[in-house]
Amino acid sequence: MRTVPRTSFILAIVLVPLVLAAIPRTALAQTDEIQVYDAEIEEPGVFNIMVHNNFTPDGRKAPAFPGDIIPNDSDNGAAEWAYGMTPWFEQGLYFPVYSAYSKDRGGSLNGFKIRELFVRPHAHEHTFFFGINFEFSWNYSYWEDRRNTAEMRPIVGVHFHKWDFIYNPIMDTNWTGGPGNLEFVPAGRIAYNIVPDKWAVAVEQYSDFGTWNRFLPENDQFQEVWAVLDHNTKYVNIETGVGVGVTAGADKVTLKLMLSRDLNADHPHPLFKSLAHEQTAGSQP
Repeated sequence: MRTVPRTSFILAIVLVPLVLAAIPRTALAQTDEIQVYDAEIEEPGVFNIMVHNNFTPDGRKAPAFPGDIIPNDSDNGAAEWAYGMTPWFEQGLYFPVYSAYSKDRGGSLNGFKIRELFVRPHAHEHTFFFGINFEFSWNYSYWEDRRNTAEMRPIVGVHFHKWDFIYNPIMDTNWTGGPGNLEFVPAGRIAYNIVPDKWAVAVEQYSDFGTWNRFLPENDQFQEVWAVLDHNTKYVNIETGVGVGVTAGADKVTLKLMLSRDLNADHPHPLFKSLAHEQTAGSQP
């Protein structure tokens, strides 16, 4: 019994990437989430909602594939629901994934995503932290070029005094082709915590290099650099920023706003809180 949580975590990290590695994807379309994952998850039994909103006042003016939503002047986002299952596992759901506005289409419902996030428990307490996230998407034809897509997002990072250094070497797949057709879309973040747990500033980088078997020419790649501000309050946590494209394949200017709040932090679900306590006790010698 005491080895089950650790074994489950290892199996999730080892087996799921092997499945995804066999199945790839192409072309960067729009995105509902602009975020670097830091391996922080909800406590067991706690329910959280995060609303993502991304506005592109000066973006790409041609669709990534026929019928795709055009990034320029579009406003896209998602409601992300998260639930702490164990100290090392969080279950998530993105619903709805939406466009508040896009050219020639107006507002639209774009699909939904299910995610499974596995991390080193209590990542904020460790100098070195890690995790891996899997997302499985169901898309409308104007959001992605395939109905079903997926993401594998490893997470590695270091807390060094007031500094955070985080890297997410993300790979996307549309379940076609071989391993060489996986799309490499990494993201990174360097943050300085002005007031720990309250105020932070960061520089973030988001990229799309193309598929492993065909990296795009440098100027056709998606490369954006972001200035980001984080502020946590008693009522809501805020992350906002502005991104600037540095290649022709990226949007010139994008704005993001993320608002999140725990919905039951004072009264977590008793079942998962109890299971988490048993697992923590079981892992002790």
